[in-house]
Amino acid sequence: MIQIFSTFEHSTNLELAISSLEKNGINKENIFAVPLTNRKTQRRMFDNIHNADGISLISTGAMLGTAFAVIGASVGFKLAWGPIYWGLIGTGAGFILGFLIDLIYYKVIKKQQRLLRGKNSEIIIIVECEENNGDIVEEILWHHLALGTARIIS
Repeated sequence: MIQIFSTFEHSTNLELAISSLEKNGINKENIFAVPLTNRKTQRRMFDNIHNADGISLISTGAMLGTAFAVIGASVGFKLAWGPIYWGLIGTGAGFILGFLIDLIYYKVIKKQQRLLRGKNSEIIIIVECEENNGDIVEEILWHHLALGTARIIS
């Protein structure tokens, strides 16, 4: 006996996959569907030492801070406060501008894209069958747009 695990979005393809499995000789007792609870809370924007998601809000700020520091120091030779003060002012202004650009980008634009095109696993299907039916079951699951499959031989 083997168990085949598969994840699906909640759609008609899931129902079609289950009915196709039943038509191919898999008993209802050997098909188990488990609904998943997907994340409902927002992702944290600021990382801590125990949790990091790979999104950096300071990279654009550091880049723009460096560019604005060079521009500020160059222009500062002609201004009253001198190149050092204007370089520091440029650094601060560039960093704040880059930080705000990243914050708006990840809070507004990426959030909308994630909501529009995100494919979430919503159901896990566990099919228990004989080892010789494993390829047929897996082919049926892939044909009905499974997001992923795994096979465990017991």
